[in-house]
Amino acid sequence: MKHSILTLLTAVAALGFVVAAGNAEDEKPKAKAKEVTTVNCPVAGKEIKIADAKTVSYKDANVYVCCDACKAKMEKDSTAFATKANHQLVVTKQFRQAKCPLSGGAIDKEQKTKVSGVMVKFCCDKCKTKAEAAKGDEQVAMIFGTEAFDKGFKAVKKKAE
Repeated sequence: MKHSILTLLTAVAALGFVVAAGNAEDEKPKAKAKEVTTVNCPVAGKEIKIADAKTVSYKDANVYVCCDACKAKMEKDSTAFATKANHQLVVTKQFRQAKCPLSGGAIDKEQKTKVSGVMVKFCCDKCKTKAEAAKGDEQVAMIFGTEAFDKGFKAVKKKAE
């Protein structure tokens, strides 16, 4: 009988240790998101360092371009570069996803896929499957084109200084 009680107490103690260890894991601070230091110029398409980039005001945020010529093109007609500029706004965390970019519906966190390096969530498997069927520039346009972007993304509020 003593052996059974001792075995039971040992098992309970071990279970308590496992639960405590699991809770400690949950309480660890999440790793801070890596700061973005490079982006692609939405006009020229080449990779640039944000620190060296020219900025263009777009949707009450900053889009980074590689040179004065690209800045002039972006300022003259941003609609021609909207898809890539919208993508850059998400990459630089100036905008975040709020809804499904295809339907405008509420997000199901299980329905997600990466689109040009950005994890995008959808309302349902139908929207996710549609996005996954598209490839390359077509997929980027589907998610970050003006209509989809306006449905699914919103500006991140700036902290008061």
